[in-house]
Amino acid sequence: MQLSFSTYYTLICAALVLLVGKFLVQRIRFLRDFNIPEPVAGGLLAAALIYALHEFTGYSLAFNTDLQTGFMLMFFASIGLSANFAKLREGGAGLVLFLVIISLFILVQNGVGIGLAAAMGLDPLIGLIAGSVTLVGGHGTAGAWGVVLENEHGVQGAVTLGIACATFGLVIGGLIGGPIAKGLVTRFQLKAIAGTPAAAVAAPGDLNFENPQQVRLITTSAAIETLALFAACLGFAEFMTGFTRGTALQLPTFVWALGAGVVLRNALDYLFNFQVFDRAIDLFGNVSLSVYLAIALLSLKLWELSGLAAPLMVILLAQTVTMALYAVFVTFRVMGKNYDAAVLAAGHCGFGMGATPTAIANMQAITNQYGPSHKAFLIVPMVGAFFIDIINAAMIQLFIRFLP
Repeated sequence: MQLSFSTYYTLICAALVLLVGKFLVQRIRFLRDFNIPEPVAGGLLAAALIYALHEFTGYSLAFNTDLQTGFMLMFFASIGLSANFAKLREGGAGLVLFLVIISLFILVQNGVGIGLAAAMGLDPLIGLIAGSVTLVGGHGTAGAWGVVLENEHGVQGAVTLGIACATFGLVIGGLIGGPIAKGLVTRFQLKAIAGTPAAAVAAPGDLNFENPQQVRLITTSAAIETLALFAACLGFAEFMTGFTRGTALQLPTFVWALGAGVVLRNALDYLFNFQVFDRAIDLFGNVSLSVYLAIALLSLKLWELSGLAAPLMVILLAQTVTMALYAVFVTFRVMGKNYDAAVLAAGHCGFGMGATPTAIANMQAITNQYGPSHKAFLIVPMVGAFFIDIINAAMIQLFIRFLP
């Protein structure tokens, strides 16, 4: 039997998850020491309770996902609204280098998945599902490609399998990023370049996603203006998603939301000389990120994960180890073996196994404790939102074409 929660009750449950997560992180030293994000801590507890309810009573809970999608789009719009062209130019060579690292990792991830699937006698396409289709791609890519693999390539249950793998990746990506970065910071005695504690109250221009706990003074008019900007971005994204569907310009909705934010922000800056209120954008973006993750983890169906075949679990565990090793020995070292590189490694774990919001949450967990990393928070959102889906889609098509 299924119990369905409306939009309002879903939001109430998400808020409770965030409050419980904050309480757990404050009270449990293990969670603090390993920098587990608050939404992940509270969400996993909620998912475990929902799993127990399902196992002992047969009841399952269904949460309304409309808010989850909306908050995800608001989060990406906030990144676009926070990025003027001057900031984008700051990415420079570091952005290109990180993009190369991520692109090579997609090849490695798919190679591990396909190779292990073939070794265990499974359809190689199942290995691809347990690769970048779901881990780098996330739930949206898993659902989209799952339909293609079911209808055009005969992989039965590809959508369900993909959602389960993406769920596993979302959890693992949120669990391993913080501990890996913390270990690198501790081992190499790394320090933030700015040298300022994350809890300090910074100047208005310094407030951004890496310091979500900082004080933000926001007026009613600024909040209303910011909501109007978000509404414009989400409206444009919805229109373009429908307008370009089935064409060569078809892109995920969140890419349109982010792109709209970038265009709108810079048009206001350079054409109309309108001062965008960054503090309000940052606050709304951080709230959206937290609620998105809370609802995503509330919606976990752990019984689907527990029902996965043993060979698939072997592939997913191997992917976890691969991600951790790659982050430590490739991402961290190639990006400079400094504090920024450690934060980038945490972010790579987030969207290499889960999603860009998970990457941001991982990085926040580190910068809250050790100080800001402007480079990481400049590069990861742009790579995770602008480029990675395009590269991943091209590579998935390439693998499918050459697989038997």
